[in-house]
Amino acid sequence: MIQTIGMIGTGNMGSAILRGVVDAGYIRASMITAYDASAKRMRELEEDIPGIHTAQDCREVAENADLIIIAVKPIYVQDVINEIKMDLNGKAVVSIAAGWTVDMLSRALSGTGATYLRVMPNTPALVGEGMTALCDDSTFSKEDFEYAKGIFDSVGKTRILPERLFDGVVAISGSSPAYVYMMIEAMADAGVREGLPRVHAYEMAAQSVLGSALMVLSSGTHPAALKDAVCSPGGTTIEAVEELERKGFRAAIMDAMKACADKSREMSK
Repeated sequence: MIQTIGMIGTGNMGSAILRGVVDAGYIRASMITAYDASAKRMRELEEDIPGIHTAQDCREVAENADLIIIAVKPIYVQDVINEIKMDLNGKAVVSIAAGWTVDMLSRALSGTGATYLRVMPNTPALVGEGMTALCDDSTFSKEDFEYAKGIFDSVGKTRILPERLFDGVVAISGSSPAYVYMMIEAMADAGVREGLPRVHAYEMAAQSVLGSALMVLSSGTHPAALKDAVCSPGGTTIEAVEELERKGFRAAIMDAMKACADKSREMSK
């Protein structure tokens, strides 16, 4: 039975998960032990989440936690596992590293006595609006899987998917906040060009993206139909849509996401 949580790596994603689950009341801060190589991040975490335990190294996290979330960059996952191997017997390990397949986890954790689960979250978990995919190929017990799912349910939405879809998951949700932020920035810049104060331009662009996303999720209407509803005959919006089509807006997004998925596949080799 899981009672304590460990987080190794408290960068943007790791800290977003921790702040999110504590704010949601799913996990008490006193149940969490965290470690990051950056002393600055550790200090910030202690200030942001009073009562959290910070460790001196990765092994201290593994020793004190029943469930360990490895939230370091993919190139460091093997180093972390090598460091904590001796302390993993009977522990549950969650990896959120892009490109780290179930087979890679199985080989890295062989002989440790640990169970494992592959997960792909995204940073909007910090504001309770994350999107997380959990791999259905896991050695977690049913109870541990549901507990782990609850961590990510508390910071947004979750879906349980087969691993063959995870490269697409990386592209469509894991990395996509970056694309959206770029679009918001571009929209705001255009507003500034038209004379809007920048603070208002960012607010209006971001709120428009938020509201549009909520309409897709809440209405069940196809995005194309929602787009058509905004485009009055001979109006301003259809002019903008035509220009986006001329500049290859859709193709650019699809090509960017393919490049992202291809990189994920490359990292898995």
